[in-house]
Amino acid sequence: MIILNETDATPASFILNGIPGLEDMHMWISFPFCSMYIVAMVGNCGLLYLICYEDSLHRSMYYFLAMLSLTDLVMCSSTIPKALCIFWFHLKKIGFEECLVQMFFIHTFTGMESGVLMLMALDRYVAICYPLRYSTILTNSVIAKVGLATFLRAVLLIIPLIFFTKRLPYCKGNIIHHTYCDQLSVAKLSCGNIKANVIYGLIAALLIGGFDILCITISYTMILRAVVSLFSADARQKAFSTFTAHISAIVFSYSPAFFCFFFNRFGSRTIPPSCHIIVANIYLLLPPTMNPIVYGVKTKQIRDCIIKIFSGSRNIKSHST
Repeated sequence: MIILNETDATPASFILNGIPGLEDMHMWISFPFCSMYIVAMVGNCGLLYLICYEDSLHRSMYYFLAMLSLTDLVMCSSTIPKALCIFWFHLKKIGFEECLVQMFFIHTFTGMESGVLMLMALDRYVAICYPLRYSTILTNSVIAKVGLATFLRAVLLIIPLIFFTKRLPYCKGNIIHHTYCDQLSVAKLSCGNIKANVIYGLIAALLIGGFDILCITISYTMILRAVVSLFSADARQKAFSTFTAHISAIVFSYSPAFFCFFFNRFGSRTIPPSCHIIVANIYLLLPPTMNPIVYGVKTKQIRDCIIKIFSGSRNIKSHST
């Protein structure tokens, strides 16, 4: 039963209903979600540890990778623990303010993820196209400033969206057919005019995602031109290895995002809601899970650091015995 504030028709809480139509399979769905979340936590925490304590990784590329790992940790931790509580313990209730906070973190850090991928593409562009000026262009202060600017861009663009959602009157019930507080899913419970939410959400998506994709496309076009012109086969192979790692991260991040974006606007009548919700969760879980694996496999310096750590631990054990 919905509890409304008498003055502004604000619900005291919402009910997150999980994945509609698949309630009987919630327990089975939870296992891959939980497994991916554990891999994401271990992998990203491991990357942050390596980058923090290995002097050889104190370079701009790895600082941006650390930003990506931290963003991934916050992004998946904002949704998956609550989803697992829904699947395992039927704890579906979420307070109105808590819902807005979750919404803020989800949208802010998905925007941050897109921005960091753009920064990583620009980093690779400078490294391959201007190798002699790489260390002078991307200094620690520049990295800190562009990282902060990327975060502030996401925060400043998402805050109005949260405000638009908070001001709406809600009189269509309090059951959200989702595993987390998605902005449109919450706004659809309102009996007010949600046109501002829809239009501003589209503008924010274009200002963040559209701008970042344009920069990434231009950067990698220039990178490909530079790589093809390299005379050394080893240099080309090294550049392509880094290139494929970044492309894989971009594919894992943007493919589910595009699906969710087009579903919300064009495919809600043809695609089952359960499919949309599963993909929406994968959108927040797949990049954090795959990014540490992709960069760990494709980046030689990270592989070498991992091998050094494990070989060092084996040597310690052998000496102790």
